[in-house]
Amino acid sequence: MRTFISIDLPKEIIRQIRKIQEKLPEFSGKKTEPENLHLTLKFLGEIPKEKVEEIRKRLRKIELNEINCEIDNIGFFSPSFIKIIWIHLNGAKELQRTVDKSLSGLFEKEDRFMGHITIARVKNIKDKKRFIEELEKIRLEKMNFMIDRFYLKESVLKPEGAEYKIIEEFNLNK
Repeated sequence: MRTFISIDLPKEIIRQIRKIQEKLPEFSGKKTEPENLHLTLKFLGEIPKEKVEEIRKRLRKIELNEINCEIDNIGFFSPSFIKIIWIHLNGAKELQRTVDKSLSGLFEKEDRFMGHITIARVKNIKDKKRFIEELEKIRLEKMNFMIDRFYLKESVLKPEGAEYKIIEEFNLNK
């Protein structure tokens, strides 16, 4: 099973992200579908089904209050090799560290976590310089929202793209 741990976004935030996606400069690739917009706290990769129950047990023990998150800017990881366009999300670091700690011994520690929501996957850009200039013109209104749960999900890869299935939902504020 290909698995990851994530937080989902409120409908209003998804609507705002869709508006931002419409403003993206021209590229060949794919915009993330609304139902697939999320923040990955930890990518677990391919794991045997037998390991899932241990992961679930450990994640159920997490005790944190709901978290206040903020979306604040748009970007990409490397100007020389633009493959992912993301929106930065602040506020999930403590939850991510707690998830990481709860799974220690089963998975490597996440050393480079940067809260981001992938809004597009780029295959090709005709004019990279112009693309970056246009992307930098997009202004995001800061948006705050509360998160009160996170998920263990399975990612099923299909020719038309990934499909995410919830394995278990974990509530904060127990």
